[in-house]
Amino acid sequence: MNPLELIDTTEKAPLLLVGQVVFGILIVATLAAQGLRVFSPHRSWKELIDRIRAWWWMAGLFFIAVWLRNAWSTAFFFTISWWAFKEYITILRTRPADHAGLLVAFLAVPVQYLWVSMEWYGMFSIFVPVYVAVALGVWQVLAGETEGFVAATAQIQWGIGTFVYGLSHLAYLLRMPDIPFTPADGATLLVFLVFVVEISDVSQYLWGKTLGRHKVIPRVSPNKTWEGLIGGMATAILCGLGLRFLTPFSVAECLFVGFFVTLAGFFGGALMSSVKRDLGVKDFGQLIPGHGGMIDRVDGLCFAAPIFFHYIRYYHYG
Repeated sequence: MNPLELIDTTEKAPLLLVGQVVFGILIVATLAAQGLRVFSPHRSWKELIDRIRAWWWMAGLFFIAVWLRNAWSTAFFFTISWWAFKEYITILRTRPADHAGLLVAFLAVPVQYLWVSMEWYGMFSIFVPVYVAVALGVWQVLAGETEGFVAATAQIQWGIGTFVYGLSHLAYLLRMPDIPFTPADGATLLVFLVFVVEISDVSQYLWGKTLGRHKVIPRVSPNKTWEGLIGGMATAILCGLGLRFLTPFSVAECLFVGFFVTLAGFFGGALMSSVKRDLGVKDFGQLIPGHGGMIDRVDGLCFAAPIFFHYIRYYHYG
């Protein structure tokens, strides 16, 4: 074996360990689902089986992207952003006058990821909130339609800020270098963030289904309960503590970071529920069987990713 390959594998040992744990959990979940189908054939387990099958694909593609850590990885996150933004635009109530503004917004997606690939942090940080915001406003004005102007412009700008700017922090985090005197780098931090946020989401669902009684925000999301929220966050925070070896965090900091990213993830999901209720849709799409659309799967990361990224950059790379 090439010694360089051996060194590379050794350096990626933490990621390999997490991958083994994740796929071990998926194996157990797959066997359990098949067992339920055999021993309780009178009930439908299709949604559960579809969800588990989708998790195999999602986890596999994510770990490949993290392992490669190159231009293809950036393309992977670009695809997630582009698809999520497309799902959002598809369900909006837009006007013919908004077509030029939508073109500006879609063209901004590859440009934002160009800054990621160049690792140009300054332009990455200001491109969408400054230049795209100004360009979008100008094109909307030039369209010459004043009726519905504020609502149309605001909803497009909010969408690109959330699904493009917010999610692009995942791709940039993957490109962050080693943190001196720690085992952490961008890849391990990305795995930590995604694992904790997604475990929180799944755990909130399970705790809510089993013990949920008291609604958190019944008019926005009737299925979200205090029992589910607290149980899910606690489960994810403890799992995050078990993954502390991927980070530069002390125990106390790991608990703190786990708390704020899971809370951000919860409000990301709640906000998307508000959007769906306002626009009258159940899911953002049907891309992922058992899960809905792309947004339905990454809603929590839209909020958690930028908060986590800038916390890490300020306190551990600054």
